[in-house]
Amino acid sequence: MSKDPSLSSLFTTNHAEWAKMLPIPSNKLNLFLKDLHSLNTIDKLKIYEDSQIHCLTIYDDEYPFLLKQIFDPPWVLYFKGDKRLLTRKNTLGVVGTRKPTSYGLEALKTILLPLVKKKFVIISGVAAGIDAESHKITLSEGGDTIGILGGGLMQIYPKSNVPLAEEIIKKGLLISETPPEMRAEPWMFPLRNRIISGLSQGVFVVEAKERSGSLITAQAALEHGRDVFALPGNVTSPESLGTNQLISDGAKLVLSARQIEEEF
Repeated sequence: MSKDPSLSSLFTTNHAEWAKMLPIPSNKLNLFLKDLHSLNTIDKLKIYEDSQIHCLTIYDDEYPFLLKQIFDPPWVLYFKGDKRLLTRKNTLGVVGTRKPTSYGLEALKTILLPLVKKKFVIISGVAAGIDAESHKITLSEGGDTIGILGGGLMQIYPKSNVPLAEEIIKKGLLISETPPEMRAEPWMFPLRNRIISGLSQGVFVVEAKERSGSLITAQAALEHGRDVFALPGNVTSPESLGTNQLISDGAKLVLSARQIEEEF
């Protein structure tokens, strides 16, 4: 991309050269090239523009510094909303179960509200449960939040969170590395999780089962050199098995907002 910012070589590279660059079966390569050459790029860009979807590439000066430092940063970020949030400090990723307990929800609000009032930017994945509640708590206090999608910006998932996503766009920032028209697929969510971690100075895990996707985000945070915070829970609660294990493995136990704030 640095040698060909316009990406014009995509359409002039011959079949043999593509075969060298992409070690995939020939039938899949043929399908890829068929799709590539059937694209009407101008029409797609017009659709994105009409939908107020913009993009940043890794070569743009405005590309977030923290995200650029991870091992596998996304080449392109599609976004809607206030991109100035990408340059803000005190960014906290918040992740957790899709089925939080009343304890988890109460603890989340108790810990998050003071941080929102102190201008922390809350980053999460627009999923059901803890993710959605993190965004809602932040927005209810007039705070700043960034939502990271697994699928494209024109295919919000889950559908039940479309109103929330629209509010995030109006008052914060919504991001995806996936082309806007692509539906969310299971394999996209671990990729989304690394962006949550990559944009955050620390990641707070609020309730997670023993094999929760939130633990993937926590692992990514460790690999990215970020602080990992976890809410302790009842040892008999399935929703706390993952967070309790994180604490046992060295994550920072969190009982109050102050314990997170002191690490920033």
